[in-house]
Order: sequence, then C-alpha cells, then structure tokens
Amino acid sequence: MHPVRLRTVAEASAWARASCREGRITALVPTMGYLHEGHLSLMREAKRRADRVAVSIFVNPTQFGPSEDFSRYPRDLDGDTAKCASAGVDVVFCPEAAELYPEGHQTRVEVGDLSKGLCGEKRPGHFRGVATIVTKLFALLRPDVAVFGEKDFQQLQVVKAVARDLNLGVEVVGMPTHREPDGLAMSSRNAYLSADERARAAAISRSLFAAQKRVKEYSADVRQLVTVVRADLAAANLREDYVEVVDAETLKSVGELRPGRPARLLVAAYAGSTRLIDNVGL
Repeated sequence: MHPVRLRTVAEASAWARASCREGRITALVPTMGYLHEGHLSLMREAKRRADRVAVSIFVNPTQFGPSEDFSRYPRDLDGDTAKCASAGVDVVFCPEAAELYPEGHQTRVEVGDLSKGLCGEKRPGHFRGVATIVTKLFALLRPDVAVFGEKDFQQLQVVKAVARDLNLGVEVVGMPTHREPDGLAMSSRNAYLSADERARAAAISRSLFAAQKRVKEYSADVRQLVTVVRADLAAANLREDYVEVVDAETLKSVGELRPGRPARLLVAAYAGSTRLIDNVGL
C-alpha cells in the first residue's frame, strides 16, 4: 500500500495528533529525498522500533550555502514514494518550502560547539539550518524515535543535542553507514559523479578502513593516521576539504587515541566538483 502524502503543516499535525490519541509509537526518518538503499535501511529500522513510520522528503533551503547545490539537488518524489512503500512507510511528509518557511519566519535553532569545526566550519550556517528543520519536524510529527545514518556523523551529534537540550522527548538513533560493494558511502550526491570520479571516490572509504585496521593492529599515532589518509586522497586525485580525528561525543580534535574513549576519523573531499563525506570509528 502506498503511503499517504502529507503536504501541509495542518495535515502533518493532524496525523501526529491522531497517532498520539491512538497510543501509537511513531518513528520518523528525515530525508532530502532521492532515496537509496541507505535510506531504506533506516526506514526498516524505524519500522522495527515503531507502530507507524513517517518519512519526510524535503530539500531544506536553509542548510545550503549560496554557492551550493540547492537548485540542482536531485529530486524524484514519485520514485521516492514507491521506495517508501516498499519499506512499509505509513506517511510521507513532502511540503513546499513556503509551507515550512512562510513569509515572516524569523526563528532559527543553533547548537553551540558541536556545530563548529568540520562541516560547520566549511559550510557556515549549515547546521543552523539542520537544527531548525529537525526541530520543526519533531514538533509537527511528534515522533518517539528518529532514525539517522552515521555517514553525516556531525549532523547526528547536532540532532542528538537538539533533542536532548530542548527536551523534545525524541530518541535519536544512529545507524551504520550503508555502502556500495566497493565501500563508497551511499549518498544522493553520488549521482553527480562521472564514471572516473566514481572510481576515484572509492579511495575515501579504502583509506578510512586502512586507518581503522592500523589502529586495531597496533598503537597508531593520530598525526600519522591523518598524514596517510591525506596521501591516499591525493593519490586518487581527490581534493581534501578536511581530515580530522575527533572525540566521538564532543567532536573536538584529539592528539592521541585513548582506551575507553571512542574517537572518530572524519573525511570530506571533492571528486571533481562533488563534495563527499565519510567517517569510521577508531
């Protein structure tokens, strides 16, 4: 059965109120559409955790910079809805931008230190847009659980902070990155890649897994890890945006790896004009 499409704030609120009255556990999977198997894996996890599953499909203008790819971001609402149906999704919330940001909209949500550095430094205002839209989606659809992928690891930490700090009553669940057979992290932006760029982009995950293996096999120096990953990116003719090892909770850079203190190795790099991100736990 195809999911119901909700297009307005009023429709989304009415659906959420009905779910609450019926005592249903609701899960939300926020997306920007052009769905792939990674998104579907999040929906299946949401289905496992809840009675009803909502998916939002909204290319959020407030998280794009003026020179970024908002206007050309891939869109396929009919195809996305069919994929949602295959995953057992109940409703798809797919509003127009003016519905969520009407004339006179002035409020923004901003997270502190977690939004700084990494993508926050490279994409000013990005996480303010993310935090704002997530807050609006949580308020409208009132989920008990929201499921996100770990590929956007900084985003995941920002969303967890929003839910925690604003007492929104939403359990934010992070799921492992879904990958192509050669290891490339699944992303809607992979559609931008030429055949040559696609082949070279696989070096990102190869370098991350090699670094992860190095840490497991012997005590690895953080600076050495970063140096080797940067060399791997350069060898594949990928332009580095950043390579950093950070504390997995605070996202602050770390100079050494410590037992019992999880760290994360994060990479952002360009294959041609397409910016790709990925990360692994250390």
